[in-house]
Amino acid sequence: MSETIIRADLVASHNAARQPHLERDYASLGERLDRRGIAIDAIRDKVEKFGVAIPSWGVGTGGTRFARFPGPGEPRDIFDKIEDCAVIAQLTQATPTVSLHIPWDKADPNRLKQAASRFGLGFDAMNSNTFSDPRDQKLSYKFGSLAHADAGTRRQAVEHNLECIEIGKTLGSKALTVWIGDGSNFPGQVNFAKAFERYLDAMREIYAGLPDDWRLFTEHKMYEPAFYSTVVQDWGTNYIIAKELGAKAFCLVDLGHHAPNVNIEMIVSRLIQFGKLGGFHFNDSKYGDDDLDAGSIDPYRLFLVFNELVDAELSGAKGFNPAHMLDQSHNVTDPIESLMLSAVEVQRAYAQALLVDRKALEGFQEANDALMATQTLKSAYRTDVEPILAMARLRTGGAIDPVVAYREAGYRAKVAAERPAVASGGGGIV
Repeated sequence: MSETIIRADLVASHNAARQPHLERDYASLGERLDRRGIAIDAIRDKVEKFGVAIPSWGVGTGGTRFARFPGPGEPRDIFDKIEDCAVIAQLTQATPTVSLHIPWDKADPNRLKQAASRFGLGFDAMNSNTFSDPRDQKLSYKFGSLAHADAGTRRQAVEHNLECIEIGKTLGSKALTVWIGDGSNFPGQVNFAKAFERYLDAMREIYAGLPDDWRLFTEHKMYEPAFYSTVVQDWGTNYIIAKELGAKAFCLVDLGHHAPNVNIEMIVSRLIQFGKLGGFHFNDSKYGDDDLDAGSIDPYRLFLVFNELVDAELSGAKGFNPAHMLDQSHNVTDPIESLMLSAVEVQRAYAQALLVDRKALEGFQEANDALMATQTLKSAYRTDVEPILAMARLRTGGAIDPVVAYREAGYRAKVAAERPAVASGGGGIV
């Protein structure tokens, strides 16, 4: 049996005080959904099976390029991070896997696997880092990595990605995510075509190193750290990469990596339609790549993305198997609390999308009834599915209210007493 970080009796006491109210709310919602021809237990069962990966770097306090203000009980290493991830998984029952970033999380793979298995955690996609220079690295990535003009720097970046695959094989991971910061800050700084061709050549080497049962995810990003041009700048370029590399290559969609007001749900639809949607990094944004908590700014957009995902799920879209992961920077909140709420928000959007009357929606679409089509979506979105989410957590051993249970358990104060305080530092996300 897996170990737990928060004492089981504390979670049980928390739930006992809230369960009677939850059962009444669940029964009431079930009655209303039944009138719409929806079985609440079927939705709950799907929610129970839905999971989203936690990024190891997300449990530390984030920062901006100006400053970072560490919080109490900051994880000292990957093993502290795994314990923090275990708390999130225990209380939400929605985050069964952890996504590692190398070299930030580099350690003996067998020891990492053992540490995660104590809590019943698995490992999601591996993430390589060729956008910063770790200590003692021979060649710098200041002017790029996989697309660098220097062949030796490109070779170093390729070897790093191949190393990530080897580590992941031991951990039981089945995917590699590659994001690069390569680009330019000034017109004329790089030759666009040559840089992209160098990138493709390097990625072909990495792709050749994938095990047969692995997938390769490439992630597009408009800007940052490159502010004039970025090698993998949009979903069209990302799609070209996936097509060029082969059947195991897919596009990763980060909700924050798009220009303001871009129709991300349509991008998702296009990638599904042509079999190249690999998965998501869930977060939210107001102005750009803000990495805010999922659903904190535009929860309706998150719902619309899941509307496309559920439509593909129910229609049996060929090869549809997206990976789900959070990717956020927590600058002013407790990272564990933010990640718990984000996992719940992703589940909420999924549950709401499951409530869409798809037959009615299709009828309104075919009849060009724009008003009733959009009202069909809004009817599902406006439904308060909190009783479904809470009941799913209760039935699987989580907490009815994860944040309240977390605070009642005093976990942050406990680790703050055990882990040395981290001095405030310069800029940077982690």
